[in-house]
Amino acid sequence: MIRIGIICPSEIAFRRFLPALKQVKNFTFAGIGVANAEEWYGKGVSFDAEAEESRLEKETAKAQTFIDEWGSGKIIKGYENFVSLDDIDAVYLPLPPALHFKWTKLALEHGKHVFVEKPSTTDTVDTNELIELARKNNLAFHENYMFVYHEQLKVINDVVKSGEIGDIRLYRISFGFPRRAQNDFRYNKSLGGGALIDAGGYTIKYGSYLLGDTAKLTTAQLNYIDEFEVDIYGSATMVNDKGITAQLAFGMDNDYKCDIEIWGSKGTITSNRIFTAPAGFEPEYTIKKNQAYETRKLPVDDAFRKSIEQFEVCIKDEVFRENEYKLVGTEAKLLTDFKDMAGL
Repeated sequence: MIRIGIICPSEIAFRRFLPALKQVKNFTFAGIGVANAEEWYGKGVSFDAEAEESRLEKETAKAQTFIDEWGSGKIIKGYENFVSLDDIDAVYLPLPPALHFKWTKLALEHGKHVFVEKPSTTDTVDTNELIELARKNNLAFHENYMFVYHEQLKVINDVVKSGEIGDIRLYRISFGFPRRAQNDFRYNKSLGGGALIDAGGYTIKYGSYLLGDTAKLTTAQLNYIDEFEVDIYGSATMVNDKGITAQLAFGMDNDYKCDIEIWGSKGTITSNRIFTAPAGFEPEYTIKKNQAYETRKLPVDDAFRKSIEQFEVCIKDEVFRENEYKLVGTEAKLLTDFKDMAGL
């Protein structure tokens, strides 16, 4: 049995990770870490004692909901205390992106397998350091781009491979959502915010998935608006060695889109929940041949559960783990290539 704990009582951990974890029989929930004052405010940073007491009380209450929901586990004050526990084998890390490197590294140094929310880090050099540390310690390092495990991707790919829409002329991948609360970490530069990191990474990941190992970025654009210090929307082009192109677009002050369009010589496939189909949801796609339209159902699936299952395989299978290192490294390099092209 793999004993897994969670760093930080975040919303995604409670709403998505914990229900999925309950469906995976070889894991047990071991506990949850709550940041101490130094970890929350920063080393040497002064803070109001009364405000800190209130924050810690609220964080602990949130953590208790995890214990209540699962029926077991413990609350540990201090992330560093948490990752050093002997009775935890693995850690799920849903912190803001800028914090991924520090806490993943510490967890790996303490011999914990790490299941980290995307992106692995905000920098290729940091990601490669973590990969080498994980490899040295024979540990899993799994990045949670869970959408790639949803069965709908395979079904759509099978339709394309069947030749029903002919030869591929173009992929268009779009992911964007309306503006969130002003204090959301996605709009905070120091926490690793920005549309590229939060939404663009999905489009790059899917572009790489569709185009294969030779996929590379050829154009990259990031756009800003006055209210924020981070990039708010952007676009890019990816191409593989066969000349097949994927156009990417993303943003976090946008009309909601979560789309794939596959334009072929004989037809076009479109689907609009390609990244975010939750457990129990039945997605669908439309196939158009000239002016004839047909809507078809796609499988119900639980991509988060399947991502946890992939993490389990990474823990147990060294060959599979090496492939995961490669995938994580490739995504990190493409994100860095994008930043370089866009002048970020």
